[in-house]
Amino acid sequence: MHIDMSIYRLVADASLLVQIVMLILILASLISWTMIISKARVIKQANKQAHAFEDRFWSGADLPSLYEKTSAKRNLSGMEHMFVAGFKEYIRLHKTRRVTALSISDTSLRSMKVALSREVDFLENHLSFLATVGSTSPYIGLFGTVWGIMNSFRALSDAQQATLAAVAPGIAEALIATAMGLLAAIPAVIAYNRYSHQTDRLITRYDNFVEEFTALLQRQAIIREGEQADPEDVTAIKAD
Repeated sequence: MHIDMSIYRLVADASLLVQIVMLILILASLISWTMIISKARVIKQANKQAHAFEDRFWSGADLPSLYEKTSAKRNLSGMEHMFVAGFKEYIRLHKTRRVTALSISDTSLRSMKVALSREVDFLENHLSFLATVGSTSPYIGLFGTVWGIMNSFRALSDAQQATLAAVAPGIAEALIATAMGLLAAIPAVIAYNRYSHQTDRLITRYDNFVEEFTALLQRQAIIREGEQADPEDVTAIKAD
């Protein structure tokens, strides 16, 4: 007697609960792959933008001019977001004639930290889902396998003759759930580890920029205070 052991037939003949488990794993895999591709583009674009902005910033560009050009953009991201937030507060301090190293820490630095926090949230978005898929999918698949094997042995107990041909299809369809769980989990775990590392490096890069920019503004404030420069004149500030 020929028994159809194709994957389609095994899935179609599986119990309703096992089919639901398989459906959950397929959906989790599809969603995770969508997030994997999307996150790859986000991180690649963030690194590209960070590199381009650092080149402009440390090229000795006039910071007020750089601020005007950058703030005119509709969608700020990464270092641009932090730079605009910090320099905007620096300009406000000049207008109130209260530019000191301490006041910069209380205003510009705090604004940049808020912008940094928003960028961190954006970069880490969906990483928790990948971690969840990677850690739970094997167990969900194992649950479907155990349930399917239980049904196979229950059906075997009702059979007049216990043969491998009678139990093999049930065990095979149950093991498909485990395979699906692994197929969903492995890419998610690899992507989570890779993107977490890349995100941490990018966040460190952002944090270093915030500290360096704060130090630059504080140094300028100390120099201008010693020279008794016009507190409303911010046109001579350059990154070097």
